[in-house]
Amino acid sequence: MTGVHTSAQQGFSTQAITYAQGRPDYPRQLTGWLAETLRIDAQSSVIDLGAGTGKFTRLLSTLAPTLTAVEPVAAMGAQLTKLLPDVRLVNGTAESIPLPCASADAVVCAQAFHWFSTEAALAEIHRVLKPQGRLGLVWNVRDESVDWVAAITDIITPYEGDTPRFHTGRWREAFTGEYFSEPEVTCFPYSHVGSPQEVIMDRFLSVSFIAALADGPKAAVTAQLQALIETHPALKGRDTVAFPYQTQAYVCHRLS
Repeated sequence: MTGVHTSAQQGFSTQAITYAQGRPDYPRQLTGWLAETLRIDAQSSVIDLGAGTGKFTRLLSTLAPTLTAVEPVAAMGAQLTKLLPDVRLVNGTAESIPLPCASADAVVCAQAFHWFSTEAALAEIHRVLKPQGRLGLVWNVRDESVDWVAAITDIITPYEGDTPRFHTGRWREAFTGEYFSEPEVTCFPYSHVGSPQEVIMDRFLSVSFIAALADGPKAAVTAQLQALIETHPALKGRDTVAFPYQTQAYVCHRLS
């Protein structure tokens, strides 16, 4: 579909299963934030925009039965349908959401908004939200104060290129005061616990710009990650690893 960055289309298409296996879930406290800050309840109509494989959709579905997942990458949507067969899934982008005007109480984007952080996307989200609607933006952010986490960043960053990323902060530039209030953040600590294969290998081989690499560079990244797992004192010989994150949740209020 047009409007999808090449890294997302190629990387997420080829690594959708790995993405589903390796991406972290979300802290329990986020359920309270969705209910209290975004005011999502059983009567709410909610859009999960850029729903991917359904990691966040699953959490939303426990709060809002009237839920629509919007996802443009077919391979990702297929994983979502496998996980959540009862959730309505539609093919669309942030700039072209195939839903009526003023039809949603909340739109939520988890691990996604940096891909489409434009005024055009905010205008379209504004269109589908009701007058008092809320936009929620959620990211699991790696805790790079931990040395082996910082080492992983050093391994993958050289391949980033022009791929949109949360850490650059450029996603904030879309908020000009025309459609939404400035994002207000709440932070939660979170650890993704699992085997090194799950929380490191699957997680980082599913990063869009790594997944889209040619075989040679991808093999080099794989070897570097494996070497880190086998040699770092905090990882060597461990069957289970707790990967540290900070979950950042932002609320933006629709302006009339």
